[in-house]
Amino acid sequence: MNERAPLCLVACGDSGDLAADVGQCLGVSVAPSREAWFACGEAKHVLQTNVRGCDIYIFQRTIGASGDPGSTRSVYDRTMAVLLAVDAARHADAARVTVVLPYLPGSRQDKRKGHVREGISTGLMARMLTAAGVAMVVTVEPHDEAMAGAYDPSRCVFEAVSVDGPFSSFLAERGLVCDVVASTDVGGLERARAYAQRLGKPIAALAKERDYSKANTVLQSTVIGEVAGRSVMLVDDIVDTAGSMRSAVHSLWERGATDIVIAGIHMLLSGEGRDRLLTLREEAVARGFTLRVAGTSSVLQPGLPDWYHSFALEPLLAKIIRSINTRGSVRALE
Repeated sequence: MNERAPLCLVACGDSGDLAADVGQCLGVSVAPSREAWFACGEAKHVLQTNVRGCDIYIFQRTIGASGDPGSTRSVYDRTMAVLLAVDAARHADAARVTVVLPYLPGSRQDKRKGHVREGISTGLMARMLTAAGVAMVVTVEPHDEAMAGAYDPSRCVFEAVSVDGPFSSFLAERGLVCDVVASTDVGGLERARAYAQRLGKPIAALAKERDYSKANTVLQSTVIGEVAGRSVMLVDDIVDTAGSMRSAVHSLWERGATDIVIAGIHMLLSGEGRDRLLTLREEAVARGFTLRVAGTSSVLQPGLPDWYHSFALEPLLAKIIRSINTRGSVRALE
């Protein structure tokens, strides 16, 4: 099929490697551009080539690499940076602008949890991207697929990419498949069930009790299912401070589970996240078990040991972009 328009890739900030890897898969070079930050904290994006009439894909890693001193921009700095890049492309008369955000900011803030005076960040993000002139948002495994309803498809299409198929294959290739697949909470049960079905394994779940008066605080987890004497793969979409994972792993060990694999799509590992995983690994070794971790390249995690396995999203994103550019099917690639 014919292209919508000439394909053009643009990178924001420190997302150049992401865009370049996708471009290599596509056989397309990243268009030269420059992101400038001023002393007062303002920024601008300058395109350094002609993009008039192009089908542009702007890449942004909205979460910086944990523990990387060079990754200083906040998630909101990075969100503003992608809006500035979109604005530059629209002013340069691009035919169409798509933003590629492997991790979508605000994806966990898609509803009010009993608090009537808080905003819904997912909706605000949708309105900002639409107002900036974005024709499509491509993201990976959003926290809740219902957030597509925040977008008006006549103005901005929301394309949520599922990776349970390719990620399951990756886990199997790396020898990370366990006796049981479990979710860290009841809300993630459908996700765990999808992996269990693909891998041909039984399923378990943990009921998580949070203290919503304190951020990132899990009081306790209750195991539902048979895990005694079995290895368990814990599946989650977002691993932030790893507090839920730590609670889940301890609950599984208390119920007699053995080896653990933590499989997270978006390994944010904010705050104490990295240290908690390292501590869990040490605890596993002390118990005579193994603990391994797998994540995707939606967030860079440099410097982690060989028991951390990273699944590259770039080839999949390249296929999806090619399909969008040629009006092909995205679902057939998942």
